[in-house]
Amino acid sequence: MNAFADHPHRRLNPLTGEWVLVSPHRAKRPWQGQVEKAARPDTVAHDPKCYLCAGNLRINGVRNPEYKTTFVFDNDFAALTPDAPGDFLDDDGLMVAEGESGLCRVVCFSPRHDLTLARMAVDDIVPVVDAWVEQYRDLGAQPEIGYVQIFENRGEVMGCSNPHPHGQIWSSRHMPNEPAKEGERQLAYLEARGRPLLVDYLAKELKLNERIVHQNDDFVVLVPYWAVWPFETMLLPRRRIGGMDEMTAAERRSLADALSAITIRYDNLFETSFPYSMGFHQKPTDGAAHEEWQMHAHFYPPLLRSATVKKFMVGFEMLGSPQRDITAETAAERLRELPAVHYLDR
Repeated sequence: MNAFADHPHRRLNPLTGEWVLVSPHRAKRPWQGQVEKAARPDTVAHDPKCYLCAGNLRINGVRNPEYKTTFVFDNDFAALTPDAPGDFLDDDGLMVAEGESGLCRVVCFSPRHDLTLARMAVDDIVPVVDAWVEQYRDLGAQPEIGYVQIFENRGEVMGCSNPHPHGQIWSSRHMPNEPAKEGERQLAYLEARGRPLLVDYLAKELKLNERIVHQNDDFVVLVPYWAVWPFETMLLPRRRIGGMDEMTAAERRSLADALSAITIRYDNLFETSFPYSMGFHQKPTDGAAHEEWQMHAHFYPPLLRSATVKKFMVGFEMLGSPQRDITAETAAERLRELPAVHYLDR
């Protein structure tokens, strides 16, 4: 790989079969120079105007309970509903539509309005993980549900409509595009080599130790070799775990620790409440074993040089393929060197 350190090259994402163009000669040290810091976040523990805070009235007129930990409810403005219409197909197959039924839920991480995952104690993140497991099981057991997508959009720039710490779960009849691509590639790898793709990949990453950001007894956070976003990371279990329902109690806490570690480092990078989209990909909920699947989480953050400088997918990236200047190895080194204590607490 040293031959590529200063020269344009492209890297293959084995999970999707897609390529990313890497141009390291354009910006070897993208974090140098002026760094603008965002204003410090508000420290209001309870906002009487927030429709996600405990005890408050939601937009649909339902009042939230006085919850003390994680709170889950059906999304009042769900993107998927149980009563989708039937399919449509025109004569030549150029205009095709399928009814897509499903259920959507909101997961409030904490009753505290001012705490993101990065500001929550690990012990307080464990109930969030427990809620994800419970929802994965509950929604996945519904006869019309084939896939459960757990995710979080953090920050206004990622389309988050409410600053209260929360995530979402969309469960659908069909498997969405991204996990479907990953499932096909993982199955092909298992059939060809007899081992799960991401288990082999993690073993190689641990041996090389070039892109590891954080690790504990059960999980590893790394910058994937094929990363597209400047400080993109992936969270992987050390053993093969197809879905959240397979985790032990100890692994749930280790997952909470890994989530805390990476989100703290993100906030510390530019000393701002770091925006990202994060989500878990895991086995479908059709009842099959899916030995090819390895549960993992993706973090896709847009910030590039500071709290205000973002990466945009434009031009060549929209019309050709994604491109990045900072290499995955440089991004991992930068994240790894950051303190594990939140900048607001230092």
